[in-house]
This record gives sequence, structure tokens and C-alpha cells, in this order.
Amino acid sequence: MAQSQTAFQLLLDIDQRCRSLAAGLPLQETRQQGWSGIGFRMGAHSYVAPMGEVGEILHEPRYAALPGVKPWIKGVANLRGRLLPIMDLCAFFGHELSPLRKQRRVLVIEHQDVFAGLLVDEVLGVQHFNERSLMPETPGTCEANIAAFVQGQFLREEAWLVFSPKTLVLSPGFMDVAL
Repeated sequence: MAQSQTAFQLLLDIDQRCRSLAAGLPLQETRQQGWSGIGFRMGAHSYVAPMGEVGEILHEPRYAALPGVKPWIKGVANLRGRLLPIMDLCAFFGHELSPLRKQRRVLVIEHQDVFAGLLVDEVLGVQHFNERSLMPETPGTCEANIAAFVQGQFLREEAWLVFSPKTLVLSPGFMDVAL
């Protein structure tokens, strides 16, 4: 280094040396495509809902029971001034909801004109998978009444079934709530 270098020239020299030693970016084809979703448990099975299909996750709110509705409709709650119907997803599919109230969560779904809360046993947080590892759902992995809403599965220590809340709220059986 010469004594006649200015501070600016010294910084330029350091910048050039850093850039020449920096590692390059990975090639585009080697980068994995990620898939993220909200993991939740319903009974003994683990499910994951696509990120764009779940608007919010809540603790089980207080709700008012509604007369003349099917048993899987828990009631209606006030969510920041909006009425949120609370649906017991386990009961909808004929299962018993976990008795551990502290772990229960509500997945808030808002699609087209439908605004609903799906009560599940437990939320397992955001789950990340390699998009290429998505496998078609295999027969026997889930029950027949749930299979219509499952779009595949990821395997990571256990099967994570990809559950579509959007498909659920568009189904006629879900919208038929009156006794």
C-alpha cells in the first residue's frame, strides 16, 4: 500500500478485494422451491394448509351457541366487530375434539363470501417443505370423508396431509348448517 493513497482510494481497494473473494450465488436450477403452510393436528393426524388459505390463527374465543344448527357448529364469536362462525372441524369429520382446551386453535378462513373459523386440536406452526417432495395422497392415508379436501402429502418423520380449507368452505356439505 502506497503512502500517497487517499482514504477514498483505500476504501475502493478494500471493496475490490472483498468482491473478488466473495462466493457466487447458487445456480438457479440447484435452488429448491419451497412450500410453506400452517401445520395443525386433528386427532392423530398432522395436516398442513397452504399459507394463502389461512388468514389468521386465534386461541379458542368465547362464542355464543346458535339454536337449530348441526352439532359441529360451536357458535358465533365477535372478532373485531365481525361475526365469526366457529366450526368444529374434528366433529365435522366425525371425530372427537381434544379435551385439552389450552392447545385448541381457530384457523380463520376468508374466501369469497365465506368468513369462518375452523376449530382444530392444535396448531403446529409454519411448516416448510421442498415443493418437489409433494406426493399425491395415497389411498388409506386418510379417511374417505377427508380425502376430498386433501391435495397430497409431504413425508417428514410422519405424513403431513395437505388440507385445503378453501375447498372445504366451497363444499355444499360445509355450507349446509341448519338442522
